[in-house]
Amino acid sequence: MKLEHIVVSGSPREMGRAQGEAFRDRIGPFMDMRLDAVRGYLRQRGYTGAWERILEVGKESFGLFEAWDPAGHSELVGIAEGAGVDPERLFTTTNMTDMRDAVLLAATSGPPLSPVADEGCSSLLVPAGHTAAGRPLVGQTWDLNPPDVDYVVAIHRKPEDAPEAWTVTCTGCLTLMGINAEGVATGTTNIKTYGSKPGVGYLSILHRVIRCRSVDEAVPLVQSAPHAGAHTYWIADAQRQVELEASPNAQVLRDASTGPVWRTNHCIADAHTTIEGEVVGESSKARYARLGELLDEGGHTLESLKVLFADRSGGVLSINRYPEDAQGTATNAVFIASPVDRKAWACRGPADRGEWIELGF
Repeated sequence: MKLEHIVVSGSPREMGRAQGEAFRDRIGPFMDMRLDAVRGYLRQRGYTGAWERILEVGKESFGLFEAWDPAGHSELVGIAEGAGVDPERLFTTTNMTDMRDAVLLAATSGPPLSPVADEGCSSLLVPAGHTAAGRPLVGQTWDLNPPDVDYVVAIHRKPEDAPEAWTVTCTGCLTLMGINAEGVATGTTNIKTYGSKPGVGYLSILHRVIRCRSVDEAVPLVQSAPHAGAHTYWIADAQRQVELEASPNAQVLRDASTGPVWRTNHCIADAHTTIEGEVVGESSKARYARLGELLDEGGHTLESLKVLFADRSGGVLSINRYPEDAQGTATNAVFIASPVDRKAWACRGPADRGEWIELGF
């Protein structure tokens, strides 16, 4: 599978319009697919209200996003204009994991829901002392609905007032994972907690991070954001590699200064384990354990991380997830970055099926 990419430049609105126009034929279908998926998701978890509550949450959150990051909001509006779609609906569907949590997990606490599908990604931060070249490496798989793979693209952003950046995302979306010309790289994995509510979506937060010039600048922004739902955010530059386990309730920092940090899709921080929104799935536990085993070997390189992300030793519980596993989730993209070199490498689909391309400046 090949990773399609485009170049956009100018003001936030202009870059958004360029993306919207380039992927106009795919953005509408992507939104429709996401809405179909969330209706099934709500039914499977016993939600008996109207699914349109998602759109109400999205509308309220869209206004909060504009107040928190006017430039990011303007870029998303530009995407909607270029694609000829409603901007509030675009925001809601592209940040669907947050919007659905704000409906299902709005209570302050409750019993963990039983997942029908164990969805989610695997991420890692490898500090300089654990790599062969003495330079940190970071990255992740992005795993969600198998049909999403048809919409995965790379955007080479050349903004007029922020660092140049490469982002890997889906058509119509803001940043999902990426690196900028200052060497700041970022990405995410999904977790779920009670206390979710209307707020800024995770793609909007990542999109703000990709405009930062250092980890030290980015961390306070993530900590102070009005989070809609729970996610982990990893952020790296040449000096620091950190992860924030973040929700509307708390933001807990982990630092890779003493060794690798890795994550799948369950909470670790005490502030979140007591309000976890879903029962911890077998896949998340198995992938977390396997990441620890592989990262413990040390001496990592770009190629060893590609092999790690292609690991199939656990069958359907592996780090590398195939659509034919029939788990409701598949690896739709993989991303690895070297902040010191200000380069990244990415593929569409699983690490052993996608064609890797270099993203540099």
